[in-house]
Amino acid sequence: MDKGLFLRNLEIFTKHDRLISVTHDIAPGEVLTVMGPSGVGKSTLLAGVIGTLSPDFRMVGEIWLDGVNITLLPPRLRKIGIMFQDDLLFPHLSVGQNLAFGLKPGGTRADRAAKVTAALNEVGLEGFEARDPATLSGGQKARVALMRMLLSEPSALLLDEAFSRLDATLRAQVRDLVFQRAKDRNLPVLMVTHDVEDARAACGPIIDLGRQSGSV
Repeated sequence: MDKGLFLRNLEIFTKHDRLISVTHDIAPGEVLTVMGPSGVGKSTLLAGVIGTLSPDFRMVGEIWLDGVNITLLPPRLRKIGIMFQDDLLFPHLSVGQNLAFGLKPGGTRADRAAKVTAALNEVGLEGFEARDPATLSGGQKARVALMRMLLSEPSALLLDEAFSRLDATLRAQVRDLVFQRAKDRNLPVLMVTHDVEDARAACGPIIDLGRQSGSV
C-alpha cells in the first residue's frame, strides 16, 4: 500500500538517550494517536515528521508519504499540514485573507475568492470573509484554522494537542469536525494528546509513550 503516512524504524535521540522509537503505518483516513504526559517527546515526534526537529535532537529511520521518502525533504515540500493548540491566525488579516493565505499561488481572484467562500460554508461560517479574527469565538477560530490548513491541500495531517484549549462541549464538536474532514479527504492523521477522550474519539490505534517508557 503506497498511500498513507509510514513511520519506519523512526527513532529520536537526545545527546545521551533514545527518546522515542516508533514504527507504524497510518492509512488514509486513519488517526494514529500518540499519548503520554508532558516531556515524553510527543511534540518532538511531530517536529521530526514535519521536518522542524531541533538540532538538539538526532533522528534516524525513514518517513514515507504516499510512496515518497520525505525524510530529508525541507518542511515546505513534505505536503504535511499541522494544527496546534493555538489557532495562529494572522491578527492583521481578515478571516477571508487568512484562508486565502493557505491557497497555493495562482488562479484568478474570483477563483480564489470562491474557494475561500466554499471553505467557510463547509464549516458553517457563511459570510465571515470580512470578519476580524479577534471577534471570533474559540470554536470559530479553530474552524478557520482547520480550513486554512486544508486549503493548502496537504497529503497528511498532524495534530499537536489541537483541542486542548477548548471547553469540553466545544472540544468534542471541533474534534469531530477535524476527524470527519480528514476522513473525507483520505488524509492519514498523526495526533499527539494527553487526553483519553481525544484518543477514544479518534477510533484508531493508540501508542502510549508514558506506559512504554518512550519506546514502542
